[in-house]
Amino acid sequence: MISIKKAGRDGILIPELGIGLDYGGSKAEHIFVSHAHSDHIPSNRRLPVYATRPTAKFLRLRGFQGEITELEFGKPVETDKARITFYPAGHILGSAMTYIESEEGTVLYTGDYRTPPSPATEGFEIPEQVDYFITEATFSLPIYKWKPEEELKEMILKFARESLEEGATPLFLAYNLGKAQELMYLLKELDHPMQIHGAGYKLCHVYEEEGYSLGNYESYDRETCEGKILIAPSASPESGFASNVKKLRTAYCSGWASSEARRTQLTADELIPISDHLDFFELLRLCEELHPKMVYMTHTPNPKVVQHFLDKKGIKSRFLDLEASETD
Repeated sequence: MISIKKAGRDGILIPELGIGLDYGGSKAEHIFVSHAHSDHIPSNRRLPVYATRPTAKFLRLRGFQGEITELEFGKPVETDKARITFYPAGHILGSAMTYIESEEGTVLYTGDYRTPPSPATEGFEIPEQVDYFITEATFSLPIYKWKPEEELKEMILKFARESLEEGATPLFLAYNLGKAQELMYLLKELDHPMQIHGAGYKLCHVYEEEGYSLGNYESYDRETCEGKILIAPSASPESGFASNVKKLRTAYCSGWASSEARRTQLTADELIPISDHLDFFELLRLCEELHPKMVYMTHTPNPKVVQHFLDKKGIKSRFLDLEASETD
């Protein structure tokens, strides 16, 4: 049996194979980075790593200084102990699940993932056979069941259209990498000027370089933002973002928007529950489809509910206590 060890903030280690997954420690010969959200970037930013091309670009923009070997989806790399292949994770652009084949068995590490995938990603694919499945479970309760993609898209477009028709400036609150660009990708069909928070703006160029048009956008400018569609992180209003706009309407865009409590916490006019993670029911469905020998869960505040349902399906599971994600 393969030994899969948590390494606290340093990610996951498979010692027998010398493999680290989003790992920042010193005990792995080969480190694979799933995507460029801060909680998955190795804590030691000078280590040699493998990543997809978009992830490599994001890593550089986010200050990573180590050597990066770019690995294409579906094209494996061989070590002396294993064969490793990236599969598209559907979470953000460049996000990859790491599939490991060895004499000890097969492992699929998801990082963060979404199925159905975000339209501003390379899609979602899984291998046919998995012995050990390492999955995030960010939304690990039955209250989290996402609306269909087309319904969420219409919510986003409707909020922007109606706000503009009323003479208001629509502000979408979303994480700077991934969610912000997905919103822009959907909003571009309105053909209305957009401004995005400066930290997110520099990341948009990677999407454009990879063939994902984000429409008519520019970096946020306080003097000219009124009447534009605005995209910024959820904490931005607290720092005065667009505070000079006479009539501002705010939409909070996240899986956490499923909770009405977020409306008062953020004083949002609209809650749009669009997530870049899979929901509780997709998680169970995928575990059942793969039916591995063991499911290892990460990034969850309460694994017991998922474990209860997996037990009923005859699927063994364990909780790997990693740091919870703050990106959604």
